[in-house]
Amino acid sequence: MQCPALPDGFDFTDPDLLQSRVPLPEFAELRRAEPVRWIPQSGNIAGFQDEGYWAVTRHADVKYVSTHPEIFSSYLNTAIIRFNEHIERDAIDAQRLILLNMDPPEHTRVRGIVQRVFTPRAIRALEERLRDRAHAIVETARALPGDSFDFVTQVACELPLQAIAELIGIPQDDRAKIFDWSNKMISYDDPEYAITEEVGQESAMELIAYAMNMAADRKQCPAKDIVTTLVSAEDEGNLNSDEFGFFVLMLAVAGNETTRNAITHGMHAFLTHPDQWEKYTAERPSTAAEEIVRWATPVNAFQRTATQDTELGGKQIKKGDRVGIFYAAANHDPDVFTNPDVFDITRDPNPHLGFGGGGPHYCLGKSLAVLEIDLIFNAIADAMPNLRAAGDPRRLRSAWINGVKELQVTLS
Repeated sequence: MQCPALPDGFDFTDPDLLQSRVPLPEFAELRRAEPVRWIPQSGNIAGFQDEGYWAVTRHADVKYVSTHPEIFSSYLNTAIIRFNEHIERDAIDAQRLILLNMDPPEHTRVRGIVQRVFTPRAIRALEERLRDRAHAIVETARALPGDSFDFVTQVACELPLQAIAELIGIPQDDRAKIFDWSNKMISYDDPEYAITEEVGQESAMELIAYAMNMAADRKQCPAKDIVTTLVSAEDEGNLNSDEFGFFVLMLAVAGNETTRNAITHGMHAFLTHPDQWEKYTAERPSTAAEEIVRWATPVNAFQRTATQDTELGGKQIKKGDRVGIFYAAANHDPDVFTNPDVFDITRDPNPHLGFGGGGPHYCLGKSLAVLEIDLIFNAIADAMPNLRAAGDPRRLRSAWINGVKELQVTLS
């Protein structure tokens, strides 16, 4: 097999690289020539006191790693592939309390409780309210003064925040706090925000404390809401206050940041593929949301840690090695997708891994995210079909989030 032509020192988790682009050409080169490749990292650059990680780029291999938690652990080093080099190991280990970073059987227990939030009945109960909210968000944006506005802050961020607030009973007036806390938690790599790892940790603790107070209030005064359902009668298999706090923390990132970025990337894709926007406004295909998520792939990568010596893609993975599963690479695998570099809102089937590669960590909130994407783009197509780009997107500097900080758009 021919070695891939990558520059020396190329690192798929380099936040400077990911601030400028998703490295799709390099992913394609690895899929072709070396689909599982060791990526060295000098010193403690990722926070793990090791020498690097294995980059996994084929769709089939990402699915294999995702569906074998007994071999590839989320718990040992967490699912976050790169922290700040100054992070203390205790701060990494503290994140094991988040569902994303658990392994079975503990993951199975906690997931079994919190998935009550995302039942089809619960999502259906939200649909009409979220449809009304989507239209109100778009109408508010359309009425803004000036020639242009920021799509991220005026449109994309609002519905995911309001959906989370509706879902677990957070007062809508508090959603700005959730937005601020979640932004700070993931933005420590971006110097524009001047946010340190410590500030991110403080924001996480503020959010956890907020959620724990909600849990304590419901235990004292039960209500007919999902928080009461999750935390009442703890001895009967519900969440304790700490677990509820970390669940809300996960929702703030997994249910807010990812959906917001999918919506933003989706709008940019439509604006740069006007034929697809024309098709969408005319036909509203039900397949559009899944293609938006494939195209956006809001989480570029997570990681797992090998619990034993094993083989993957012809490479010998040693116990303790970190393994990076790159969803953006998998979602452009030509062995799975016809013309993967084409944005096609009628793509069907669409077995993308934008919600994870299957297995225990497959996205709990997939149905809610798809609903939000459908609702917001229907509202935009109804009220602002002539939306145009007024500048290039400004990307987030992050080692693992495929984020956009700003996307200026105009109605003129």
